[in-house]
Amino acid sequence: MDLHLITKIVHMSAVSLLLIVFVLRGSTLFVGVQDQQPNLKARKAMVGLQHLSLTLIVVTGVILLAMKNFDVQPWFYAKVILFFVLWSSLIKTYKQDSSILLEQRRAGLLIGTVAMVGILGLVMIKPVFA
Repeated sequence: MDLHLITKIVHMSAVSLLLIVFVLRGSTLFVGVQDQQPNLKARKAMVGLQHLSLTLIVVTGVILLAMKNFDVQPWFYAKVILFFVLWSSLIKTYKQDSSILLEQRRAGLLIGTVAMVGILGLVMIKPVFA
């Protein structure tokens, strides 16, 4: 196998891991909530897996970009913007701050879900803007 294919496999595996962690961590906003804070059981494992998957996505994404000599389609820029929206919403949703209401955290999860679906939709459809 060539390096490009291996990097792409690692990238997509990290995306799959992020999807799983996103759903599992999102469930902590609905089950076992205490004092406007997400369920704290298994928090360290979830945070670690989320950081691992996001780091792998960024690193392998940059490597894949360099392999393509940074030649990208116009939809790629929308994907990057949506990735930053996803990242920002995850930070704000799970921030350890007792002043953030549970409803605000759930709204952040909804924004992150819309961003994730948008990213996956762009990757699957690969629209052509003329």
